[in-house]
Parts: sequence; structure tokens; C-alpha cells
Amino acid sequence: MTIDEDIKACIDVLNRGGTILYPTDTIWGIGCDASNPEAVKKVYDIKQRDDSKALIVLIDHADHLDHYVVDVPSMARELIDVAVKPLTIIFEGAFNVARNLLGENDSLGIRIPQETFSHKLCAAFGKPIVSTSANISGLNSPQSFNDIDDVIKQKVDYVVKYRQDDTQAHKASNIILLRSDSTIKIIR
Repeated sequence: MTIDEDIKACIDVLNRGGTILYPTDTIWGIGCDASNPEAVKKVYDIKQRDDSKALIVLIDHADHLDHYVVDVPSMARELIDVAVKPLTIIFEGAFNVARNLLGENDSLGIRIPQETFSHKLCAAFGKPIVSTSANISGLNSPQSFNDIDDVIKQKVDYVVKYRQDDTQAHKASNIILLRSDSTIKIIR
């Protein structure tokens, strides 16, 4: 299967409100259409995670931040431009996404992946895609596809073929909270 066939299959599943297991610019993630509250609930159920813990989303370009965040500080674009490692920025005042993935103050973590598959997937889908580590809540995040629990693989609606043979250890992104007054709090 080619990368484009994998992406097409993912988009079909996402459009039907399904869940996917896919490689990102960090670790493998469980994803869904971030605007679909029923799909978001499925992700929480798969992870056995309390829905009071917010999820992050991936988008394809910083120009799209304004579609999902009320007030995007100019510093956000600067941070994205200079980041050398994957960076998730938590913004307050999110909209146009499912309410059940938001945190306190309607906050939403957003990352713009540079990795080929997840970037192309976000661009092709045209909406934010949930990206949460492919593990049962409370257990270690998988470093490669082989580390993902079979329970996760069986519960998602589609498992991406691309990069399954990649055994290189990957790490989660850095996370910061960026308030509208441009103050920053480092989360991870």
C-alpha cells in the first residue's frame, strides 16, 4: 500500500466518524475528526481515559490557527517557525472543534507536524485531527509501532501501514501554554 492509499483510507474513516492509529512527527497516535464529539468520545474510550483530560490536535499550517483559536498571539507563529523539535502549543479560547476535547478555559493543544505522513494527512483532511498517544491511559507511551498494545490496534477502525517497520524510538512533543498576553508556561 502506498502512502497516498493509506491517507485516502484514513480520510474515509475520519469522514465516517471513525478512529485511526497513525504515525506522527512524534509517537504513534490515535486520531479522529476533532470536530466530531462522538468520534472524540471513541478515542477516550479506546484509551480508557477520563474525558476531563484534554486531547491535542494536529493541523497542517500555522495560517489555519485562526480557524480554531479566538486570539492567536503573534508569538505563536514565531515559536512555530523557530522550533527545532515538535512543539505543541496550548491556546485558550478554542472553537470549531468538539467541546469534549477541550481543557480549562476552552484550551486546545495544537501541533503542526513536519513529518511526511501526518502533515499530508492533515492537509488532505482539511480539519484538525486528534492526536493522542497510542496507549491505554496511565501506561507508557509506545516508542514505535511494535510497542503498541494489541488492544489499541484492535479497537481503532483503521491502522496505517506506513512506517510500521520503523523501530527508531520517538519522543512526545514539547508542550507549552501560550496565553493571549503572550506569557508562556512550559508544561513538558
